Amino acid sequence: MVTLTTVTDSANRADPASRSDRGEQTRTAIAAAAQELFLERGYDKTTMRAVADRAGVSIGNAYYYFASKEHLVQAFYDQIQVAHAAAAEQSLASSDKFGDRLRSVLTTWVDVAEPFHGFAGKFFKIAAEPTSPLSPFSSESRGARETSIGLFRQVVDGSDLKVPAAIRAELPELLWLLQMGVVLFWVHDSSTDQKRTRALVRQVVPLVDKLVRLSRLPGMRGVVGDVVELIRSVRP
Repeated sequence: MVTLTTVTDSANRADPASRSDRGEQTRTAIAAAAQELFLERGYDKTTMRAVADRAGVSIGNAYYYFASKEHLVQAFYDQIQVAHAAAAEQSLASSDKFGDRLRSVLTTWVDVAEPFHGFAGKFFKIAAEPTSPLSPFSSESRGARETSIGLFRQVVDGSDLKVPAAIRAELPELLWLLQMGVVLFWVHDSSTDQKRTRALVRQVVPLVDKLVRLSRLPGMRGVVGDVVELIRSVRP
C-alpha cells in the first residue's frame, strides 16, 4: 500500500535540493513578514504570531526558523548589510582615494538605513545588552559583522593608501568600529534626514585619513605597534 508518508519520504529522498529550497523560501518569507510588521507596527507591537500569520506559516514553523523576535531582527540586520554592500559597490568603483571611499561607504549606510530610523532606538536598547543576539559583537551577529568588515576591507584594498602591513591588516576592523560609532550617533540623531550624522561623516573622514597616513612616519612605528597589540589583545 502506498501511504502519504511513503510518498512524502520518497519525494524527500528524491529531491533534497528542492526540500532545501522550500526551507529557504519559508525562512525568507518569515523574515520579510517581520520587516513589514516592524515598519507598520514597531518592534514592541510585533509578535511572533503576527509574523507567522503574515507569512502564512504556523507559529511553530516561525519558531523553527527563528528562535525569537530578536533573531528576526538579526535577519533584518543581515539584509541591511547585504543592501549596504550592493549600494556601496558603484561608489567604490568610482575612486581609489581612501577618504572618498570611506566617506561613500559610511554615507551609503546612512542612506540604506534611513527608512528604519524611526524604530532603531528600540533595537538599540536590545542590542546594547551584552548577552543579546542583536549585539554587534555576538556570535549570532558574526555573519553581518564579517560582511561589514569585508566591505571595509574593499575600501582599503582598492585605495591609494600606503601604510605599514600590520596596520593595513587591522584597519578594516578598526573602520567597522568607526561605523559602530556612527551608528550610535545616528540612532540618537533627530535631525531631518539625519543631516547631523551626514555632517559627522564628512568631518571625521578627513581626520581618519590623516591619522592613518601618519602611521607611515618613522617616528610613529612604536605607536603603530602599540595600537596593533591593543587590538589583538582585546579581540575575542
